[in-house]
Amino acid sequence: MSLVAIKTYALVSPISNARTIYGRCRTGNRDLVGFGINGCANYKDDAHFPFPAVRFKENTRDICALREKERGDWKLLCCEEKKALYRASFCQTFAEFQHPTGTWKFVLGGVFFMTSFAFWAAMYNHYYVAGPLPVSLSKASQKAQLRRMFEIRANPIDGISSKWDYDNDRWKH
Repeated sequence: MSLVAIKTYALVSPISNARTIYGRCRTGNRDLVGFGINGCANYKDDAHFPFPAVRFKENTRDICALREKERGDWKLLCCEEKKALYRASFCQTFAEFQHPTGTWKFVLGGVFFMTSFAFWAAMYNHYYVAGPLPVSLSKASQKAQLRRMFEIRANPIDGISSKWDYDNDRWKH
């Protein structure tokens, strides 16, 4: 192995190993409560997988006390305690993480900006960069080229000369 490859491996390997380790080092003091999206111990608010593998917040004394109280009758829990329990398990409600973000406005503005930039670049190119069109693109020159193709009978089987009536000097019907 070359020295550069060894140094590159030494720099890359700790980072790549840290990304593949799962367990307490990544979840901290949070409870593992389910399978999750792909069986890994991670958290994500997602409507397709509504139950993440770990709880959102780490266990504190307050949360542990609420969990003990939760095991009893839920009628004894007040609304604030129920909300605190929910926020300990989940970061956002469905309504919070599914609401429109408004990024379409930013994207549409970017599209309009790039379209206007392309338009003005084309105008600049047309008036200041590109030279005049060649003479061969004028109507008179194109008619002369077409007449020359008829005179030399270019592509008489399938081409343009096959559609020309040479006896009457006009297009075939």
